[in-house]
Amino acid sequence: MVINRWLNSVASAGKHLLRRSTRERNSMASLCSELYSNKGEALGIALADEVVNAYAALEGDEKKTFFNVLLRDYSPDPELINRCAEAYRSALTPETYRALAQAVESPRQTLFRRINMAPTGTRTVIDMREDLLQHLSGHPELRLVDDDLQHLLTSWFNPGFLQLRTMDWDSPAAVLEKLIEYEAVHEMQGWDDLRRRLDAKDRRCFGFFHPALPDEPLIFVEVALVPAVSSSVQTILAPHEGLVAQERISTAIFYSISNCQPGLRGISFGNFLIKQVVMRLKEDMPQLTEFATLSPIPGFRKWLNSVLANDQQPLLSAEDASLLTALDTPRWLEDTALQARLKPLLMRLCARYLLREKRGTAPLDPVARFHLGNGASVARLNWLGDTSAKGLQQSAGLLVNYDYDLEEVEEHHEAFLNRGEIACAPAVKRLLAS
Repeated sequence: MVINRWLNSVASAGKHLLRRSTRERNSMASLCSELYSNKGEALGIALADEVVNAYAALEGDEKKTFFNVLLRDYSPDPELINRCAEAYRSALTPETYRALAQAVESPRQTLFRRINMAPTGTRTVIDMREDLLQHLSGHPELRLVDDDLQHLLTSWFNPGFLQLRTMDWDSPAAVLEKLIEYEAVHEMQGWDDLRRRLDAKDRRCFGFFHPALPDEPLIFVEVALVPAVSSSVQTILAPHEGLVAQERISTAIFYSISNCQPGLRGISFGNFLIKQVVMRLKEDMPQLTEFATLSPIPGFRKWLNSVLANDQQPLLSAEDASLLTALDTPRWLEDTALQARLKPLLMRLCARYLLREKRGTAPLDPVARFHLGNGASVARLNWLGDTSAKGLQQSAGLLVNYDYDLEEVEEHHEAFLNRGEIACAPAVKRLLAS
């Protein structure tokens, strides 16, 4: 990219200045200190590049030490904040407000912005956050560092900066390799599988990209173009030659959505992706009338196990609890009589899990939170919709269709956010009483 070539050019010029400098730059702490205090453009970019290279060389505990330096040396000054707050309380003027705002802003944000000047600075800041997230459970004090990183990355990866791209077999090999690497819902079985999923006749793949990471998808969605709403992901993923006539295709099924950058966790752009993809598909194929997902239910078995472990839980009779133990053996998939007994019980429990079990005021299931927050509705539960090992482990093979009705999606979105209402098809509600 032009901007990266320019940054590399300026960085090269700055490196001549660095060679003439006699200051010690043999540690991340000293490099960051020099970068933070430097005001020059060429030298600043060269220093940022050195910080990037030095960070890439850190291992294990060295990264934790670096994060502690960020916490210790680049936090706001509490005494300065108090003085500015008192001054603002005494005189509510623009000047005292600006002074207070500057005092509250963490110096870490300035350091991260300067690291971002390096040609690969954005990639490094994302990597820093990915590494930091691995330390938070054992070191909660580092959440202050994460707050600053998340604040900046949310701004840098504002959906207005993102580019929606269609990915097909002619996309750069580097991008195609990332699709195989990052697929998080239904693992790809090599290049032939990828080629099938990119088949322009009845499949699409769309992703968001950022100008600073031109060959790195941030998130991508895989779409099947079919005659009706799908109930089995194995049917979608299976190779087949009997292609459906284009005029019979009326439905777009979003069957896999994968986030690609762990360092951007908690920064949501999936909702924007789906809405933009719907508009793109509608433009390309006006005959499409339905847009729905075929989604996993990743927390269902975990919740079900917690129900089984709770003797006071009134959801299950002793007979039901005994029946559910069959899920821990492979034989239930081969025993049609056992399946017939399990199906109504699991469908009822899954409907309850999706519609009534909450984390605070939001649905307990993370995929449900995502789609319902986008304005989708729970349209249908699918028995044995995913019989892969992962599907059986996560949800006893159940999948759910979330429907994106273009005429109702905004109304559902508002009702969900403001009143906690879950839009749901009558057939799914009836499962609660079955």
